[in-house]
Amino acid sequence: MMDISSTDSPRGIKAHDLGCFDDRVLICGGAYSNLEALTALFDAARKLDIPPERIIHTGDAVAYCADPAATVELLRKSGAHAIQGNVEESLSSAQPDCGCGFDEGSFCEKLSAEWFAYSDARIGNEARQWMGNLPLHLTFEIAGMQVRVVHGGNDAVNRFMFASQPDTDFETQFKDANADMIIAGHSGIPFTRRAGARVWHNSGSLGLPANDGTPRVWYSVLTPRTSGMRIDTYALDYDHEAARKKMIEENVCHEYAQALGTGLWPSLDVLPKVEKAAAGTPLDMSEPVFIERMASAGV
Repeated sequence: MMDISSTDSPRGIKAHDLGCFDDRVLICGGAYSNLEALTALFDAARKLDIPPERIIHTGDAVAYCADPAATVELLRKSGAHAIQGNVEESLSSAQPDCGCGFDEGSFCEKLSAEWFAYSDARIGNEARQWMGNLPLHLTFEIAGMQVRVVHGGNDAVNRFMFASQPDTDFETQFKDANADMIIAGHSGIPFTRRAGARVWHNSGSLGLPANDGTPRVWYSVLTPRTSGMRIDTYALDYDHEAARKKMIEENVCHEYAQALGTGLWPSLDVLPKVEKAAAGTPLDMSEPVFIERMASAGV
């Protein structure tokens, strides 16, 4: 395990610095109380020979599914690195809702009230304390690049960022980030987006399908190379039927229970037009993305 130190960004957000990685790093996020998916993720990491100290979870260990306490416990004890998502922030500070950033009165907001109440009633004080002690951001260096890990955006934990958004949205997020690359979660759909000389990467959601009509969930692996970095985004098959049945038995969020099988979100409220139009189209992430080594653009 490498030494961890704390740094402050110009925005005043404290980040834990993980130092420099010279081997592969696994990125995942949004375990969403899906114990079966998180268990399958750690099984996949072992097959890839990636140890927990090179696994990073980008927040929201708790959300839609039926096993909030057990999922948090597995992540806590795994040795993997994790940051606060908006749900960790809310649960650790006794907030009345998940803080997801859904529009008031939207169907997403209605459903979130249901699963948040379910989770809030099942998370103990020790887990809440662990959540509250997680950093908001992580930083590290890989392949000569400075990387910042956030949950939603660099400036807001619940900011939604999607591949179709204009360059200016990404440029704004890189301002004051001191990073060549930002890794984020929250939005649920995997993508890698170049913003000038910088790179934005989202590994997708681990606990919920990517609205592509398949039950697969997603994670990614960063591989340092002499010339730069390779990003592989992988689909993860797991026992989604077991996770779905638990939700039905616990009577929690039937709409999201159905989504575990159909691969389709019950609401598209948060999606831009391009992502809405792609609903139900299976993602093809088979081609790796190669990022050339760069002089640090973020500093």
